[in-house]
Amino acid sequence: MTTIKLRWAESTDQTLPLPAYESAGAAGADLRANLPEGAVTLAPGARALISTGLHMAIPHGFEVQVRPRSGLALKHGLTLINSPGTIDSDYRGVVGVILGNTGQEAFTVEHGMRIAQMVVAPVVQAGFNLVDSLDDTARGASGFGSTGAT
Repeated sequence: MTTIKLRWAESTDQTLPLPAYESAGAAGADLRANLPEGAVTLAPGARALISTGLHMAIPHGFEVQVRPRSGLALKHGLTLINSPGTIDSDYRGVVGVILGNTGQEAFTVEHGMRIAQMVVAPVVQAGFNLVDSLDDTARGASGFGSTGAT
């Protein structure tokens, strides 16, 4: 098991639950809005950076992916604008979630609300080499944006 070290940011509500898996088979741990100064209302089409109040120390060779919660997306049109967001292992700032309201009604993000989920994933860094040609494949250059299959 990989361990993510957490630290509360100053001026945050440190009584909120830490990220947690809500079931034995859950891939994502829920992140909560840390809004001790009050709720944030998102009009339709609006977006906002919502603080979790947490700093993270992610081990080298891993990332944390931040993803939408399916219930909020289905019921309210709430999503993450940069989904999945990536938190790099060398980032130590406060973790924020960029929420966007794609719904038709305003949505209020309440203090302590579960707003996103985080998935811890391994990272492989690649080397990059410029070459004169690439190997041929059956697909080749066709089907940009799809497999080209009908």
